[in-house]
Amino acid sequence: MHHLDAGAIERLVPMSAAIDALENVLAAGLDPAAEPDRGVMDVPGGQLLMMPSATASYAGVKVATVTPGNADRGLPRVQGLYVLLDGGTHTPLALLDGIALTSLRTPAVSGVAVGRLAVPDAGRLVVFGTGPQAWGHVEAVRAVRPGLRHVDVVARHAGRTADFVARCRAAGLSASAATADAVARADVVCCCTTAREPLFDSSLLPGHATVAAVGSHEPDAREVDAALVGRATVVAESRSVAARECGDLVLAAAEGAFDMARLHTLDALVRGEARAEEGRPRLFKSAGMAWEDLAVAAAAYERWAAAG
Repeated sequence: MHHLDAGAIERLVPMSAAIDALENVLAAGLDPAAEPDRGVMDVPGGQLLMMPSATASYAGVKVATVTPGNADRGLPRVQGLYVLLDGGTHTPLALLDGIALTSLRTPAVSGVAVGRLAVPDAGRLVVFGTGPQAWGHVEAVRAVRPGLRHVDVVARHAGRTADFVARCRAAGLSASAATADAVARADVVCCCTTAREPLFDSSLLPGHATVAAVGSHEPDAREVDAALVGRATVVAESRSVAARECGDLVLAAAEGAFDMARLHTLDALVRGEARAEEGRPRLFKSAGMAWEDLAVAAAAYERWAAAG
C-alpha cells in the first residue's frame, strides 16, 4: 500500500484538478443524498469522525479528529488519515495524509459551487480566516474566476492577517487587511472560520455576490445571518446533511427566515437543473461529505499510478 503524503497530494492534484474530479463524479450521476451519514463520536478534547464512501471503482474511509484545543498547542485543529481501497476486491491501495486531503477537497467543493454561482467577471474576494482553508479558498476562487484581482482578509490576529496578505501578494494578487464591512464591495465571500455567530451584516452584501460558508458541520453554529439565507439562492451538498449539520440553514429555518424547500443541491447545480436567481445573492453552505474525499483521493492515486 503506497503512502501519499501532503507534498505528494499537493504535487499530484492541483486545485483545478480537484475541482474537475468533483465535478466529474457529480456529472456522472453520483447522488450525495445516498451517502452514509458521517460518524461522529465525542472524545476527550474533541471529536472523532468516520467518513466512508464507495463507488464501483473505489472505496475509502477517512478517520479524522477535530480538536479545538490544538490551536494553543501549535497543532492542526483537524487531523486524520485516508485509506483508499479497490472498489471490487477491497484491497488497500493507498494511505493518504488526511490533513492535506481535507485542506484540498473542501475548497475544491466550494470551487465547484462558485464556478456555477459567481458572476463571470468576479474580481474582488473577501476571505474570513487565515488558516489552510482560507488559503485553499483563495486558490479555488482563482481557479474558477481567473479574473480575480484583489483579496480582502478579515481575521482577528493581526500578525496572521499580515502574513496572509503577504502570501496573496506573493501569488500575484492585490490584497489588504480589512474589516467585515469589506463585504459591501465583494463579488465573492469565503467564510473559513470556527465562528458560531454571523461574521458580517448581510445587508451590506451586493445583490450579485456569492458566499461560500464552510466553517462548521454543527446545527447550532453559523457564519452567516438568517437574513442572507432568507434572500439568497441557497445551495448545499445534500438536503439531509443540510437539515442535520448546516447550522447556517437550520437556525435560519428555525427563525422563520428560510424554507428548506427552497434549498438547491450541488449535484443539481452541476447538472444544470438549478441556477442562481437574478437579483439575489448566492450562498453555498458546505458541511463536507465523504464522497468528496473519495473523489480527490482517487484522483491522487490515479495520477500517482500513471506517473509510475
